[in-house]
Amino acid sequence: MIGPLSLASTMKNIRSKTHLLSLFLTFCFTLCPISGIAGEPVDSEILKKGAALFQETCAACHGEKGEGVEDLYDQELAGDASIAELTRVITETMPEEDPTSCVGDDAENVARYIYETFYGPKAQLAKNPPRKRLARLTATQLRRNLADLYIRFADSNYYSDERGLKARYYNRDKKKDGEVQFDRVDPIIDFDFGHDGPGQGVNPKNFSINWTGALRPSQSGRYEIIVNSESSFVLNFGEYERELINNYVQSAERTEFRETVQLEANYLYPISIALSQRNRKTEQPPANITLSWKNPRGVKQVIPQRALINVYAQPTFSLQTKLPPDDRSYGYERGIAVDRQWIEATTLAAVEFADQVAFEAWPKYLKRHENDSNDDRQRVRKFLTGMVETAFRGPLDDFVQEQYVEAQIDSTESDVEAIKRSLLLALKSPRFLYPELDQSHSPSHKAAKRLALILHDSLPVADQIRNAAREDRLKSDGQIRDMAWGMVNDWRTRAKTEHFLHSWLNWSHLSELSKPEDEYPGFNTELVDELHASIDAFINDVVWSEPSDFRRLFLADWSYTSPRIAEIYGDGWKLADPEQSFGKTSHTDTPRHGVLTHPLLMSGLAYHDASSPIHRGVFLLRYVLGRKLRPPNEAFTPFSPTLHPNLNTRERTTLQTSEKSCQVCHKKINGLGFTLEHFDAIGRYRTTELGRTIDATGRYTNREGADLEFDGPKQLAEFLANDEDSHRAFVNRAFQFFVKQPPAAYDLELEDRLVESFKNSNYNIRNLLVEITVAASLDPEDEDEDEDEK
Repeated sequence: MIGPLSLASTMKNIRSKTHLLSLFLTFCFTLCPISGIAGEPVDSEILKKGAALFQETCAACHGEKGEGVEDLYDQELAGDASIAELTRVITETMPEEDPTSCVGDDAENVARYIYETFYGPKAQLAKNPPRKRLARLTATQLRRNLADLYIRFADSNYYSDERGLKARYYNRDKKKDGEVQFDRVDPIIDFDFGHDGPGQGVNPKNFSINWTGALRPSQSGRYEIIVNSESSFVLNFGEYERELINNYVQSAERTEFRETVQLEANYLYPISIALSQRNRKTEQPPANITLSWKNPRGVKQVIPQRALINVYAQPTFSLQTKLPPDDRSYGYERGIAVDRQWIEATTLAAVEFADQVAFEAWPKYLKRHENDSNDDRQRVRKFLTGMVETAFRGPLDDFVQEQYVEAQIDSTESDVEAIKRSLLLALKSPRFLYPELDQSHSPSHKAAKRLALILHDSLPVADQIRNAAREDRLKSDGQIRDMAWGMVNDWRTRAKTEHFLHSWLNWSHLSELSKPEDEYPGFNTELVDELHASIDAFINDVVWSEPSDFRRLFLADWSYTSPRIAEIYGDGWKLADPEQSFGKTSHTDTPRHGVLTHPLLMSGLAYHDASSPIHRGVFLLRYVLGRKLRPPNEAFTPFSPTLHPNLNTRERTTLQTSEKSCQVCHKKINGLGFTLEHFDAIGRYRTTELGRTIDATGRYTNREGADLEFDGPKQLAEFLANDEDSHRAFVNRAFQFFVKQPPAAYDLELEDRLVESFKNSNYNIRNLLVEITVAASLDPEDEDEDEDEK
C-alpha cells in the first residue's frame, strides 16, 4: 500500500537505481506533517558542497531544484523525511553506478542540501507560500451571525448555573390561573400525577402548572422536541409567547406531539409550558406530562437536567432554513463554494430572519421605545441603522446608510415593509456574507470583526467590544490580547472550542456507532449518547480548568461516567458520588489515560466486532501527530477472524500488512496502533485475547529518524502529551479550525512562534486560543498605516 498508484504502474516508470531513490522519497515517505520544522542552522559551506554533489549525481534525473525531469522522473521531490533518513537512503542507493561513493559527510551534505533547498516542508512553504483566501460565512457562522444579530436589540440574559425549570403550581379559578400554592425548580419534566394531582394543597381536579426557563443544547443540529401528555398544555419555544406545540384544546386520542427545530450548541432557547387540569362533566383523564427530545444523534430521551436552565432568557432566533454542507476536505468547515444551492439557501434564510424581526422583534422594540420621538420615522430609522451596522460589523458611511436604510424607509409608508426590505438587502449583501470585505473600516473595527468571527463564529455584538472598536482601542496586540481574554470564556467560545476538539478527535463518524447486540449486549444508542456526554464533560473540564493543560487530555486518570456506563465498563467507571446520575469516576487502579483510551474513541476506532490497530494507528498519526497518509492503492478489506481463528488481532494485522509495499506505511501505523490492543471493539479493558496475554508493545520512528518504543497505553500517552509533533499538530489544527486559514498564510514563522508560546504557557489551551486570535486579528497593513500616522 504505497499510494494512489499501483505498484505495477509505478514500477514501469523506474529505469534505474536513481528512480528507486525517487520512489522512496515520494512514496515511501508518505507520512508528511501538516507543517514541518526547520533543521539546525545551516552552514553555507555545507550547502555549497551538497549543491555541487547534487548537480553532479542527481540533477540529471530530478532537475536542478528537484522539480523532476520529463521522461525520466517527472515528480517533484518533497516530503518530511528527516535529514538523517535522507542520508541513510543516499548512502545505500546513490549514485546508481557506484552506491558506495557517496557516503559519510558527502551523503549528509547532499541530504541537507535537498532538505533545506526544496524537499522539506519549510522549503516548500517558502517556494509556494499559501495565501489568505476570501471566504464566505460557513453554515455554522451564518446561523450564529443571525442568532446574535437578532438578540443584539434584546435585553441581556441573566445567566444562572441552576439546572432545571422554574415551576409554579396553581389552583385554578374558573378559566384562569388562580392562587399560587407553591414554587419550586423541577430538574426534569417527567410527571405522572394521575388523578391525585401534585399534592401540597393543589386541587387534583382543577389546577395548572407553569414551567419557565431555557433549554441549552450541548451540540448543534436538528432536534425533535417531544411532549407526551393526556392533559391540556401549550409549549412556547424560542420566545415565551412563540407557540411551538398547542394542545390547549385536547385531542381526542392523541397523546404525543412532536416538532423539529434546528438548534445551536450552548445558545439559550426560552421555553415555557403551561399545563392545565380542568373540571369537566365527562371523565377526567389523568394528569401527566413528559418533555423529551430526539437529539442529532437520533437518541430519544427525557430532556436531561443539564440541558435545562433556571433563567429568564431573551427571545432567540434559530434559523430553520436548511443550508448546504460546507467543504470539509481540510478537516474543518470552509466557506468556499458559492453555487446556486448556497445562493438560494441564503435568500431563504434572509426572508426567514426578516419576517421574524418584522413581526416579533420590531413590536417588542416599539414597546420598549414607545416614548421616543418618532419625528420623520426616527424609531424605525434608528432600529434599522443599528441592525445594518451590526450586520456589516462597523459604522455605515453615507452611501451605505442611504442605500440600505434611507431608501428603504422612503420607498414605503409601512415600517414593517421597510424593515423587511432593508434586512433582505443587507443579509444578501457581500458586506454581510463575506466578512473580509472590510477595507473601509478602521483597524479597530477590523480587529473587532475578526475577534468575534474567530472566537465566536459570529458578530461583535457585546457592548465591550463595540465600544472598544468605536473608540479605536483595538489597534495594538496588547489591546487585542486583553479583549480576547475577555471573550475566551464566553459560552460561544466554549461551544466552538468543544466543536474544535471533536474535529481534532475526528468525531464525525461516531454519530452512528453500533456493535452486534448478541456479542456486546448493552452497547446501544443510549450508551453511545452517554459516552458522548462523558467525553464532552471531560474535555470541557480540562480546557476550562485553571491550568487548561493540553497534556491532561492524555494523562488524566479520571473521566465522567453514569450508572449505564459503569454497568458495561466495570468498577473503574463507577461514580465517585453514588447519589449522582452523572459525574466523575471514582479512583481505581483501572488504566485510564484521558481521551486516548476513552471507550467512545476506542469503540469508534475499531471494527464491528474486533479492535483495529490500523484505525487507531492512522488516527494517532494523522490527527494527534499531524502527519498525512496517502490512501492505499487498492481497497482494503481486513481478514475476518473466522478466516484465521487461531490468530489474535495483532497477529492477523501483522499477517495482512506484511507485504513489503505495505510496510512502508504500516510499520508506523501498526507500531502505534498495537499499543492500544488492551481495549476491545467497544473500548473495554482486557488483558487476554483467545486465551493469550495481550502484547501491547509498539514503536514509532519520528521525523528525526529516532526509533521510539512503547509498552502499552501509559507510555504512549506520556509520549503524546510531551512530544513536539503532537503539540505542533494541535496548534496547527486549532489555528485552521478557528481562523479558517493556514498559519503560513499570515507568516511563514507564525506556527513556530505559536508552538513556542504554547510551550511557555505550560501548554495552556485557552492561552493558545488567545494567541491565535491575536495573530489573526492584527492586520500588518493596519500596523504599517498606524506607524505612518505616528
